[in-house]
This record gives sequence, structure tokens and C-alpha cells, in this order.
Amino acid sequence: MNRTTRPGLLHTVALASAMLLVGCAVGPDYVRPTLAASSGFSPKPLPEATAAAPVPAGDAQRFDATRDIQADWWTLFGSKPLDAVVRKAFAANPTIESAQAALRVAQENVRAQQGFFFPTVQASYSPARTKIAGNLGGNSPGVQGNGTVISTTAKDGGSAPFNAPVIYNFHTAQLTVGYAPDVFGGNRRQVEALQAQATYQQLQLEATYLTLAANVVAAAIQEASLRQQIATTREIVDINTQSVALLQRQLKAGYASRLDLAVQGNALAQANQLLPPLEKQFEQTRNLLRALTGGVQDVELPESFDLASLTLPRELPLSLPSQLVAQRPDVRAAEEQLHAASAQVGVAIANRLPQFSIDATWGGAASRFGQMFMDSGRFFSLAANVAQPLFDGGVLRHRQRAAEEELRQADAQYRATVITAFQNVADTLQAIHADARALRATVELERTTKTSMDLIRRQLGRGYVDRLALLTAEQAHHQATLALAQAQAMRLGDTAALFQALGGGWWNREATAASAQ
Repeated sequence: MNRTTRPGLLHTVALASAMLLVGCAVGPDYVRPTLAASSGFSPKPLPEATAAAPVPAGDAQRFDATRDIQADWWTLFGSKPLDAVVRKAFAANPTIESAQAALRVAQENVRAQQGFFFPTVQASYSPARTKIAGNLGGNSPGVQGNGTVISTTAKDGGSAPFNAPVIYNFHTAQLTVGYAPDVFGGNRRQVEALQAQATYQQLQLEATYLTLAANVVAAAIQEASLRQQIATTREIVDINTQSVALLQRQLKAGYASRLDLAVQGNALAQANQLLPPLEKQFEQTRNLLRALTGGVQDVELPESFDLASLTLPRELPLSLPSQLVAQRPDVRAAEEQLHAASAQVGVAIANRLPQFSIDATWGGAASRFGQMFMDSGRFFSLAANVAQPLFDGGVLRHRQRAAEEELRQADAQYRATVITAFQNVADTLQAIHADARALRATVELERTTKTSMDLIRRQLGRGYVDRLALLTAEQAHHQATLALAQAQAMRLGDTAALFQALGGGWWNREATAASAQ
């Protein structure tokens, strides 16, 4: 019997394989969207270099379209503490761990879906012991199909009781093979969609690394700026405190008026009023750095930052718009969402077409384990099935339409993401140039207010001006000094923002930290 059935089985499998090979994947084949040609990020050409100022973070910066972005771009600021904090954040921030887990989930889903390309094979063994009631004819004399003889013997020469129960064993073992040929490519499209989702999660992980690094750099720059502003304000407080003490002594000696003391006391109060908000921002920034590095709030972060320790990179990369769409993780992620939506249209179409399956079973059954695979105990079955939905209330049709609308939605979201990315780079470039000019102007303002303050201080000693004029000059110089620290931080922050806007150089990592282990 086996010799006659094997050719039929092989013929069926060969036929199914041929159907699979000639089958096509229905639905649209994904094609990367084409964007409008663009050669820059501004209607007018931007200067090749920024303005310069003779202070830390005041160097002129030049843009180079041929310069690539290094993966550890934050090291260009020349701060070992900054590099250490970024690496701590990469190692301990839970958002990285979460993104890595999401990537592994997506990868496992791809592998699971790929399993549908292969047959399923199951083995089963079922032993049973059965008692059949005699009044159902369970022990009628004769020979069972498996060769077991049932006979009865009368006691003391009497007639046999044919209504006595019978107990017997029954063993069944079988091997089942099932296969669903992917004739119309529904499974291939599903795998394609899941692979796009896995790539999306990879890019989301890259975006998480980039955002985390940018947040650490921004917090470090903010800390450095606030540290400088607090130091300047405390210096002003100390000067005003000394002036108040001096005026109090002069008032007792009759060399100063109560008005002079009141004016100086008001200046001291104003300086003291500026300190708490700055100190609050400073401590909150330190809290942020501890949180970004995955630390607890009651353990001090050993690294600290000041403006003098941060170097402004002089050479900056500037990617072309055509390169930007391949570099920005958010743009690439939006494209993978578009790819997945395209594949899901094919899945929806395939679900409306005939579904094919092949099932084969081979096994044996007997009352004894050793007799299961004798000729009389063997059995097999081979079946092919084709199912075509005829009426489902429009479920599959509307699911296909929904998939097509999701494709249009993903396409619009992709184009919106690209537009936002271009705007982000354009805004950052404008900020770099404008803030460079602002720093140069602020340096000049700080210089002139200091000169004015020194002149008025000398004139006050000669009696040419009153103390109010000196306090006004001191206040102007104080404000200019605070503005200088803020302007220096803006230039550093703009540079970090440009690296982030251009994608952060994740594609240059030799052993990417974003790979899920």
C-alpha cells in the first residue's frame, strides 16, 4: 500500500511547490518616495562662516558639505566629563533598554512570521484503556478488526452470558504534516511589513540614542551657563554688600547720606533677588543630568561643567537635503512605516483570494503497542483544500480599503516628517549665524558697560557724579555679563542642535551601540 501512495504524495507536494514558485506577491511593490529637488536650506545662500568674538565659544565656524558626521559628535566639544556623562547615559538610561527590547520584539515577530513558509509537523501518541458495557453488545463473539478474538465460555456447561462488559487497550500514534502554500504572496507581504517594522524599531532606537546624547549635551551647556551666571551674580552681591557696609560706616561718620545708603541697599536687594531663580535652575539641571544617566537623586554626579571647559567646534558638517532624508532617524522611521503600510495592502488583497492547504497523516492503531505499525494497523490520509470567501458581509473588502487609506496616511506623514526635518535644519542654521552675531554684540556691550562703570567709579571718587549713577552703571554691566554667559551657551547649544538635526552620525558607528543583544 505504501508503494502506491508515495508517488501520489510526491506528486501533490511537487504540484504545491510549483504553485508556490510561480505565484506572485499581490499588492503594490514598495518604491521609495521621490521628493522635490532641493539644493539648500535657505532661499538665499548663507555665509560660509559665522561671526567671531574674542571669548570662549566665540570662534568663527565654517560649514563643509563634504564633511561627514562622526558617531561620537559630542567629543568635538573637547570635554572629557561630557563624554563620560554621555556614555553613562547610554549604559544606564532605561529608555535605551526599552527601545532595545522593542527592537528584539520586532525581530522575533519577523522570525515567527517566516515560520509560515515551512510545513508544520506534529507527532502524537494516545494510549487508551476502554471498558464497553455488555448490554451494548461489547463482548459479542467474533474477531476484532485488529485481530483480537473475543470469545465467551459458559460456566458448568451452561450458555455464555453475552451481556458481560469487555475491557481492552487501544494505542494510536500518528504523524501529521500541514502546509499552506503562499500562492498569492500574502505571507511574503506580511513578512515584508514586519521587517519594515523591525527596521522602524531599529531607527527608533537610533533616535533614542541621538535624543539622549543631545539632551545630555544641552543640560551640560545649561549647567555651565548657569554656573557662570550664579558666579557673576554672587560677585555683584558681594560688591554691594561691601558697599552697604562702607556706606553705613560713612553715614555714622557723616560722610554719606541716608539716600546713598538706601539706594545701595536697594541694589543689594535686587542682586539677592536674582540668585534664587538661578540656583533653582542650576539644581534642576543637575537633577536632569542625574536622571538622564539613570542615577538616583541622592547621589551627586561627579562631573561638572563650566563654559571655559567647553570648546566650540570650528568645522561643522552640512548635509545636502538629499542626504538628510537618509540620515535623520525620524525620516527613515517614517519611511519604514510607509513601507509597512504598502505591504499591508498586499496582505489585505491576498486575504480575499483563494487559500490553499495540504494535510497528510500517517500512523498506526492497535490494542497492543507493538502491533501499531503492522500492516493491519497502519493508516494514512492525504488531503488538499482550497477555500475561497464568497460572502462575508464586506469584511475583507473594507479591510483592504482601510489598508489603502493607511498607506495614504503613511505617505502624508512621511512627507510631513521630511518637511519638518528640513525646517529643523534651516532653523538651526539661522540660529547659528544669528547667535554668533549676538555674541559678538554682547561682548562689545560687556566691554562698553565695564568701561562706563570704571569711568563713573573714578568720577564718583572725585565728586563729579552721585552714587545712583554708579549703581546704574554697575547694574548695566551686571546685566551685560549675564547676557554674555547666555550668549556663549546659545552658540554651544546651537552647534549641538545642528548635529542632532543632521542625524547625529549614527551610521558611522563601527559597533553600533544600538544593536540589540
